[in-house]
Amino acid sequence: MTPDPDPTVSDSRPIVAVTQSTPGQIRVPGAEVREWGDTRPERAELLEFIRGASVVCTMFSNRVDAEFLDAAGPELRGVCNFAVGYDNFDLDLCKQRGVIVCNTPDAVTEGTANIAFLLLLAAARRLIEADRYARSDAYPANGVLGMKDFMGQDLVGKLLLIVGAGRIGYATALRAKAFGMRIGYVARSRHIDFEMAPLGAERFELDEGLCQADAISIHTPLSPATRHLLSRERIATLKPTAIVVNTARGPVVDEAALAEALQAGRLWGVGLDVYENEPKVHPILREHPRAVLTPHIGSAEERWRAAMADIVSENAAAILAGHEPPNRVV
Repeated sequence: MTPDPDPTVSDSRPIVAVTQSTPGQIRVPGAEVREWGDTRPERAELLEFIRGASVVCTMFSNRVDAEFLDAAGPELRGVCNFAVGYDNFDLDLCKQRGVIVCNTPDAVTEGTANIAFLLLLAAARRLIEADRYARSDAYPANGVLGMKDFMGQDLVGKLLLIVGAGRIGYATALRAKAFGMRIGYVARSRHIDFEMAPLGAERFELDEGLCQADAISIHTPLSPATRHLLSRERIATLKPTAIVVNTARGPVVDEAALAEALQAGRLWGVGLDVYENEPKVHPILREHPRAVLTPHIGSAEERWRAAMADIVSENAAAILAGHEPPNRVV
C-alpha cells in the first residue's frame, strides 16, 4: 500500500481510492488519490481502505455490494471499474443509493481481440503440444519430425461464430476475416455493421450457429441470462472438430462440461482466458494438451492498460465535478 498522504495537504480534498496499482497513473485534479499497491487486498483490508472515499476505482475482482457501499460511507459518489465488464456490481443497489458506476469500454477492445485470436490460432495449430515437445528431451532423441506429426487445422473458409456482437466481437471477427474465415454472429438484435463489408457476417440463432460453427468465440457479458449460455446440452451439439474460445467471463460456459467434452475427444481444442471459478481452473483443462490457457490477461497490453487508467481518471474527475461521466453504466 502507498504511504500515508502528506499531512501538510488539506484534508478537505475528496479522496479517490484505487484498489490496486495500474499501468499508467490515475490523475484526478483537486483530489487526493490513494493507491493500494501491487498486491490484491483481502476483503477486510479493502473495506477499510475505501472508507471515506468520494470515488473508488475498482478492479473486476472487487465485489461492489451493500457491504462495500456501507464501508465507503456517505461520501461515496461513484465507483469507476477498471474493466469493461461490471458483473462484480450490484447495479440496482448502486442506483438506489445514487452511486454512479462507470467502466472502460473502448480501451479493452484491441487487446482482448488479440488474445481471442491468439487462443484460436494456438488451439488450431496445437501450440501447447508442440511447445512441450520442443522443450522435451524427446525432440533431439527422436530427430526431425515426419510430415504427419503435429498436424493442425487450417482456418481458411471455416466458420467462426461470434457470440456477443459488441466491440470486442467485431474486432475479433475482423482478425479472423484477415485469415480467410467466414463469420457468423449471435446477438439479441440484428447488427448491420457485422453484415456489411468487410465482415459480411451472417446472423444465426444460437443453437443453429453452434452446430455449424468450426470455432466459437464468446464475447457476451455475464448476467443471469448468460450464465452457462454454453451449457452441457449445447456443448454436446458442437462438431468434434470445433474450437471454443472464451475471453468474456468464465461462467458463461459450463467449464466442467467443456473439460469433459475435450477429454472425451468431442472437441478439437479450447482457448480460455477466463474461468468459471477464477482463479481456479478445472483440473482436466490444466493438464490437457489441447487446452490453451491464459490467466485473464485479455486487455494486458501496455498501451491499452494505460488508456484504461486515463478513462478511469476522466470518469472520476467528471463525477467529482458534478458532470456527466463519459462512460456511465448507471
